[in-house]
Amino acid sequence: MLGITGSIAAYKGAEVARRLMDLGAEVHATLTRGGAQFISPTTLRSLTGNPVTVDMFADPQEWQVKHVSLARRAAAVVVAPASANAIAKLALGLADEFIYAVALATRAPLVVAPAMNDWMYQHPATRQNLETLRTRGAAIVEPETGRLASGAIGQGRLAAPEAIAAAVVAAAVPGDLRGVRVLVTAGPTREPLDAVRYISNRSSGRMGYALAAAAAARGASVVLVTGPTALSAPADCEVVAVTTAQEMRDKVAARLDKCDVLIAAAAVADYAPEQVSRGKMKKSGESLTVTLAPTPDILAECGARKRPGQLLVGFAAETEDVLANARAKLKAKNLDLIVANDVSRPGIGFDAADNAGWLLYADGREVEIPRTSKAELAAKVLDAVVELRRGREGCAGG
Repeated sequence: MLGITGSIAAYKGAEVARRLMDLGAEVHATLTRGGAQFISPTTLRSLTGNPVTVDMFADPQEWQVKHVSLARRAAAVVVAPASANAIAKLALGLADEFIYAVALATRAPLVVAPAMNDWMYQHPATRQNLETLRTRGAAIVEPETGRLASGAIGQGRLAAPEAIAAAVVAAAVPGDLRGVRVLVTAGPTREPLDAVRYISNRSSGRMGYALAAAAAARGASVVLVTGPTALSAPADCEVVAVTTAQEMRDKVAARLDKCDVLIAAAAVADYAPEQVSRGKMKKSGESLTVTLAPTPDILAECGARKRPGQLLVGFAAETEDVLANARAKLKAKNLDLIVANDVSRPGIGFDAADNAGWLLYADGREVEIPRTSKAELAAKVLDAVVELRRGREGCAGG
């Protein structure tokens, strides 16, 4: 939950939102009346894909539900930039605008990034209000020293968006994968037919990228092997770009023994043309027959090579008999966990922002996941990975 208040640095709130989204977060933004003087709700709505609240009394019935529901869902409440007025209201527990009501109603960590004139920042009232927030557990991202809106040089400039995003991660995300080496595959593969044409699928790579970003945020050392996508590389991940199924197989095989967890979210082509034309095939007006040959079964190879203690997580994108097919894949490929989803359903799966499905464990447990964002599904998958690792460590220790 991102609150943008009445500071000239309000425009940087959009960049804070973007940095958080790059880390896999779902961002809900709200503007105070002062914040709305500097940046428009339309900008934030277009960026985050979620409604933006300015006047919490515009629809009182909706507010009564919304401020509580968002407060309960939030992994963190972030006020950036936080003006001197905003800091005072947070310290006093006032709730005359939406972000302050959320801050009172939540149990999530609070991150405050001040931005104001340097004299205002150094004023005893502001210093005392910040200390009050600190004693309550809030994380304060100190402003930078530099040229301010007044033209003076002093401390009061909003911290860099990446520093704010890092503070949010530190406050909100468990470090339960710290030191764990995670290998993630993502995106589609492209199997060339000639110099300009290829066979591929509808995968956008969003699920794999969300998993990589979330694992890195939880402290893991992440390698992302990705097919062609239009996505920005997640922060703090080593990115290995590939095109074909064979290239993905080679890159994964070279890194498998060095990883503790493999999460195979890529939509790898099952078949590739046997013959590839060096140039562009010319249209002749006659039928064209293409013979396809099977591509390497990357996940099956990894399952056969799995070493003790290593976890393998797969995905089963199905259009019929979803659970039966996923159970068969889980067993056949020696996986510890598989995420099954019905990609024939509109609005989830391939090239969509949301997903839904089931987590199927090798021990027979099956957990249904209702429709949710891919970032939230990534968090649930990693929760399951942490649980499985702890279970194994407990057995080893016993």
